[in-house]
Amino acid sequence: MRSDGFRFAVIQSLVLAAAAIAVAASYHLPLRDPDGVAVPTYVRFPAILLLAFLTDVLPRAAWRAWRSGSPLRAGHCAVSVTRERWPWSHVRFALVGLGAWYLTYAAFRNLKSYVPFVNRDLWDDTLARFDRLLWLGHDPAAVLHAVFGTGGAAHFFSFVYVAWIVLVPATLVVALVWSRDRTRGEWYVTAVAVDWVLGVATYFAVPTLGPVYADPQGFAGLPHTYVTTLQEAMIQDRYTVLNDPFATHAVQTIAAFASLHVGIMVTVCLMAELLHLHRAVRVGMWVFLALTFVATIYLGWHYFADTLGGAVLGAAGVWVAALGTGNHVRGRPTLVTQRRDRDRARVDEPALSR
Repeated sequence: MRSDGFRFAVIQSLVLAAAAIAVAASYHLPLRDPDGVAVPTYVRFPAILLLAFLTDVLPRAAWRAWRSGSPLRAGHCAVSVTRERWPWSHVRFALVGLGAWYLTYAAFRNLKSYVPFVNRDLWDDTLARFDRLLWLGHDPAAVLHAVFGTGGAAHFFSFVYVAWIVLVPATLVVALVWSRDRTRGEWYVTAVAVDWVLGVATYFAVPTLGPVYADPQGFAGLPHTYVTTLQEAMIQDRYTVLNDPFATHAVQTIAAFASLHVGIMVTVCLMAELLHLHRAVRVGMWVFLALTFVATIYLGWHYFADTLGGAVLGAAGVWVAALGTGNHVRGRPTLVTQRRDRDRARVDEPALSR
């Protein structure tokens, strides 16, 4: 399963989009713009692309103009930087990668919204019992509340949870817009897209609400945070969609197993290691993964079992994307440019020895 560029990601996005269309047609459900309630995608998407482009070009142009000692040449420098940084090959790379990822994401969000209509079973009781078995008869969230308290810690973990929402799009901007290493960008963006696919598969296989909805009393002692507002909005959207999916433009977004917050952070951490990013970045990502792991349980989003499933999912996403982008040696994830360098070194060794 080798391919170059985003071929695998594009095929995957089209297959998942076809699956969303098929489920919508079979169960008479609407297809929605998942984040289009406030700002439609055709407005938000170009705005994000323009902002990413400007953050790549303008600082470099300003620095070049300042170095030249002629601030009035800023416009000329901006044109020069644009020509250097944005040849057609990179424009195509960024647009195809972002398009494939977003189509996967949009299909994922619609399919996630369809889960209660397709599989009405709920596994919350089973996962709660499994958690207690692993935690020697204790509820994991209750243990974390006792350890960290239910005051400032709730606000801190709420910040961590929301920071994840900002971090993931930021990493995509780095991979597609700011970086010029396309091999690394292709692998990473494809891996995150694979996570969405694996995630929605687990939602259909093991439908759950999550501890905060299955046992709200266990989290009633936490102070009100932004996450509380988000949880209330999500359960209201679920009720609205289940009552009449055609009466709203919202999508149903509640599903606990597996945790994609943990899964995608595992992908980020493993990719940081495989791509040999700066040590500070790698350490920072692992620390943020640990905080995300605790936050999702503490705030009631996920069972402990969900985090374990998410970790496996995130690792699988890296591996599948390695196969799909050709970044592997006999199935073992390896950056393709590093493999070529090693092969070239082996060829040059005999000549050097002579």
